[in-house]
Amino acid sequence: MSARVKQDDVAPSLGGAMAGARLELPYLKEFGILMAAWVALFQFLGNSTLGYVDTTSLFGWWKWTIAKTPTEQHAFFIPLVVVGLIYYRRAQLALIPKRVWWPALAVIGLALLFHLLGYLIQQGRVSVLAFSLGVFGVTGLFWGWHWMRATLLPFSLLFFCVPLGPGVEPLTFPLRLLATHITFTVCHDILGIDVIQRGNQLLDAGGQYQYEVAAACSGIQSLTAIAIFSIIYAFISFRSPWRILLVLLSGLPMAVVANVARLLMIVVAAEVFGQQAGDVVHASGFFSMLPYIPAIAGVMLVGRLLREKVPTGTSSTPTPGDAGGSGVAVGKALEA
Repeated sequence: MSARVKQDDVAPSLGGAMAGARLELPYLKEFGILMAAWVALFQFLGNSTLGYVDTTSLFGWWKWTIAKTPTEQHAFFIPLVVVGLIYYRRAQLALIPKRVWWPALAVIGLALLFHLLGYLIQQGRVSVLAFSLGVFGVTGLFWGWHWMRATLLPFSLLFFCVPLGPGVEPLTFPLRLLATHITFTVCHDILGIDVIQRGNQLLDAGGQYQYEVAAACSGIQSLTAIAIFSIIYAFISFRSPWRILLVLLSGLPMAVVANVARLLMIVVAAEVFGQQAGDVVHASGFFSMLPYIPAIAGVMLVGRLLREKVPTGTSSTPTPGDAGGSGVAVGKALEA
């Protein structure tokens, strides 16, 4: 009975505790030293492909590579998004027990092996991935397994900092064919627009106007944008692993829908108003953004259907266990 009373006393005060919690991180000095060493490694021994850009810094190579690829400009903002998400969930993260967790050294060691491989084969992309994995491992070393579990989604966004370049062609080509086939089917069977499909090309009935589904229209941009949104949305909205997984998986079909919608807009505009109108829609930033609206709405609809229900009479604030901590007494109080 006394244990039960203690749990009941904890539950009502959880909301206030969460509101007043501050994210205090131990071992900041040691963390700063090791992180500085990690950054220095990639600054002075990060890039071996000096034929493209004359710098040994991986960060210099990365900035030069991203700046040359307009479709990957989002990479400049990803680190800020990661920090912002961690700050957003600071109240929950504050309640996680933080301690040195030595197994995280294995993550750092794996990151070092990846960097060594990337350095030897002159693939900076592998080293960018290695740097991000190492940062994640360093945080886990000083703040523990529960911290790594709770921040896995934000840190996974760093994958989108890796320049894809021509290495993404094996993925984009099937997407180009898929987008072309779906667009052809909708135009021909539903809208009654007489188009001809030749591989990843769509032509009007007279064979005069060609709608080529180029790499930029392959869906990789849509997939990247929707995947980033899905990760952010899942992190701030859910704590259940299976719900998070379903939200992330829903991003794939939604990205395909967005890409096909954009192609349909181009074909319909050209069919109704002429080739010049189709070219305007293709080049317009405004029309390029419109298909993202139903795609994002689709992901949010999936999230709404999967929304987590809070038991009646309990606090809606996530427990430390939900955020990755132990918080056993508080968690039991909320479950009671």
